Amino acid sequence: MIVIESITKFFNRGSINEILSLNNISLTIEQGDFVTIIGSNGAGKSTLLNCLAGTYFPDEGKLIFNGTDITQWPEHKRAQLVGRVFQDPLLGTCKALSIEQNMAIAKKRGARRGLGIGVKNQDRQFFREKLEILGLGLEDRLQDKVGLLSGGQRQALTMIMATMVRPDVLLLDEHVAALDPKTSNQILELTRSIVEDLGLTTLMVTHNMNQALIFGNRLIMLHMGGVILDVRGEEKKDLTIGDLLARFYEVQGEDFSLDKMLLTRP
Repeated sequence: MIVIESITKFFNRGSINEILSLNNISLTIEQGDFVTIIGSNGAGKSTLLNCLAGTYFPDEGKLIFNGTDITQWPEHKRAQLVGRVFQDPLLGTCKALSIEQNMAIAKKRGARRGLGIGVKNQDRQFFREKLEILGLGLEDRLQDKVGLLSGGQRQALTMIMATMVRPDVLLLDEHVAALDPKTSNQILELTRSIVEDLGLTTLMVTHNMNQALIFGNRLIMLHMGGVILDVRGEEKKDLTIGDLLARFYEVQGEDFSLDKMLLTRP
């Protein structure tokens, strides 16, 4: 479904501050894959998702979705293909708009816009049904401003909005990292439910090794902009946190202790 072909991405290229964030990465993501992506800070995890979303264009290589080369598509054009949830719960919603207004905007993702009523009566029942899944009572607060919600409530709402119009791919960029443990687990279970129910192709970046092992059918580890581990299926199920740490020892040597501190255990 997604072919990442020899993608390379620099920042500040040609300057003394040049950073090679992605180094000739090639991956094929199959329809329905749920891929967890792990690696230390600066490994290129978020950059990879940003290249897929169109936030950054790669300096070299191609991105192909369902046989179409989208390498030069701008971010707004890719919105019809990509649903995204960020680490910061405040980024996925507009606090000055009501819950129903935010959802009405999400419902229009990838569609042509025009002048008309922003929230139609027939939409409200649809919004209520979607929000009932959360079990947070938000279906009875459609006209409340989103700025009144907690971080966990906003992230749950963002998950619904990102998948309301079924995306070709769902990108989750450490989407529970800013939440407390209890809320984090609730959002992760919501994630699992939505991904399974809709059969979504999903890429989830995480620093938590336990999450990377528990969720998804495939695990990719990045280091210094390259793929150093790519396992799936039964091989992934048999992995332990010790196996992941051993892989870092293998590629890091003496520098491993720093990266070990940048990853989290259960």
